[in-house]
Amino acid sequence: MVTTVRKISAPAQSVEREEFASILMKIGLKRNVAKVLTYLAGVEVATSREIEIGSDLRQPEVSIAMREIRKLNWISERDEKNPGKGRPYRIYKLNKNLPGIIEYLEGEKAKESSQIMKQIEKLKALKA
Repeated sequence: MVTTVRKISAPAQSVEREEFASILMKIGLKRNVAKVLTYLAGVEVATSREIEIGSDLRQPEVSIAMREIRKLNWISERDEKNPGKGRPYRIYKLNKNLPGIIEYLEGEKAKESSQIMKQIEKLKALKA
């Protein structure tokens, strides 16, 4: 079910994913969200279990991350019937492409930076 976006060697892909997730965390995303986003960016669709394995997270961590990603409307999900017995399983897909997600993050950081600069200007004005 897992389909990679780019064809690169597994070790190189792993290093690239780790670096990507690390940068997402450095700019303020929670670890679990960064790892899930990084995994989903590399596949067409994935089940919750595939996300757990691919992002090296436990099921509760994936659920929490998915809740946050869902709030941002970056993911679409659908249920697929299990071929045997049991509950259907949920299939996840990034709803927004990586450039769009990065653009959103860039905008949020720009707003945050602007607010900080306004506070610094207030400090300067109070000191003068």
